[in-house]
Amino acid sequence: MLRLLLAFLVAVTLAAPVAAQSTDREATGGAQTLEDILARQNGTAIDDTFRRTDTGADNTAAASSAQLGTLGGASDPEVWRALRYGSADVKVSAGGEVASVLIQDGGMRWLEWRKDELRAYGGWLLMGTIGALVLFYLLRGRIKIDEPMTGRTVTRFASIERFGHWLLAGSFILLGLTGLLVLFGRVFIAPYLGKELNATLLGYSKIIHNNVAWAFILGLAMVFVMWVVHNIPNRTDITWLRQFGGIIGKKHPPAKKFNAGQKLIFWSVILFGSSISLSGVALLFPFELQLFAKTFALLNQTGLPELLGFGVLPEQMSPQEEMQYAQLWHAIMAFVLMAIIIAHIYIGSVGMEGAYDAMGTGEVDEAWAHQHHSIWLDEVKAKQEATPSNEATPAE
Repeated sequence: MLRLLLAFLVAVTLAAPVAAQSTDREATGGAQTLEDILARQNGTAIDDTFRRTDTGADNTAAASSAQLGTLGGASDPEVWRALRYGSADVKVSAGGEVASVLIQDGGMRWLEWRKDELRAYGGWLLMGTIGALVLFYLLRGRIKIDEPMTGRTVTRFASIERFGHWLLAGSFILLGLTGLLVLFGRVFIAPYLGKELNATLLGYSKIIHNNVAWAFILGLAMVFVMWVVHNIPNRTDITWLRQFGGIIGKKHPPAKKFNAGQKLIFWSVILFGSSISLSGVALLFPFELQLFAKTFALLNQTGLPELLGFGVLPEQMSPQEEMQYAQLWHAIMAFVLMAIIIAHIYIGSVGMEGAYDAMGTGEVDEAWAHQHHSIWLDEVKAKQEATPSNEATPAE
């Protein structure tokens, strides 16, 4: 008899964990199970419908009741769940829609992604770009001018073109540096130089970033208007790309005012820069310009998100959610453009002999122009010959 009793107790003890791990929520009164807890600890997504919808019989009355009033048909946990998931009807006397959002559940997902993936992938992208350029310089060296310098110069860029370029370049460098300080300051500045210094830098970074942004937008518009006609793709770009701008082969391929590589830089700056500008303005004015809800609605109409496995994208967002999406998109586009501009700076400085003169003084030697932009140089000379000597001909 004693042996039978011991066998029964052992069987019950071994079976208990199995019962506790059941996903049947009736055993927990509708609350989370052990599997939910373990999944959350492992970072696995779970279906939180059982919590999201468990907000009592009348959470509206409960959430908007007076401080000392009754909770009606909802308990304290149910009221907090309604507030967390945005289903409580919160009444505010001032502050508008943003004041009615007491708990924004998606904020933690945004914070974690910004703290982990954005810093890691963005940082490695910039460091990887710099490392690749250093390796390229060590293997290829500086691109020299093959022909002897003639001593004769031709106007490569007029003063207004150089002004637009440097306005765009200078503002983007300031925006990039201040943006990196905001993202990485807590990691690389605060632990070593102190939180007060980091806070001061972040305060000034915010002021600089928000105001210099308008200079960037102006420079972007100027560059587009002045150079878009010269950056339309043509057949000469195919030859340039095949020879990789002269790196493959002995001769430098012919090019007009802008070669294929410069056209790629131009359109990258225009497209990514416009996207960065638009998302930046949305961050400055989140209640007037809400981009992502409308964009997601248009994408849902195409059926593309579901086809790619993202499901139906949200079409109704609070201003907080709009700002979170805008900030992430703003940062991602900025990191991509920073990597492109780092490569552009390399080519325009140490990477190619004579390249800086084009934007420095605006004048380049004819030998440099013939090597890198022979078609453009021939066009300029043809116009000069067709123009009387007493008339100046600006370069196009």
